Amino acid sequence: MSSASRAWIVATSIGVVEALKDQGAKKIPASQYSKNKLKDHEKLKQSEESLRTVMYLSCWGPNN
Repeated sequence: MSSASRAWIVATSIGVVEALKDQGAKKIPASQYSKNKLKDHEKLKQSEESLRTVMYLSCWGPNN
C-alpha cells in the first residue's frame, strides 16, 4: 500500500471519529430531559383538568 493510500485512510478515519464525536455532543443532558418530561406531565395534567371542567359544565352547567 502506498503512503498516499495510508494517509487517505488515516484522514478518513479521523474524519469519521470526529463526526461521531459531534453527533454525541447533540444528546440531551439527563437534567434537561427531566425538565422536559416534567413540563410535558404538567401540560397533560392541565389538559385533563380543562377537559374535566368542560365535561362538568356541559353536564351540570346552566341550560340556556
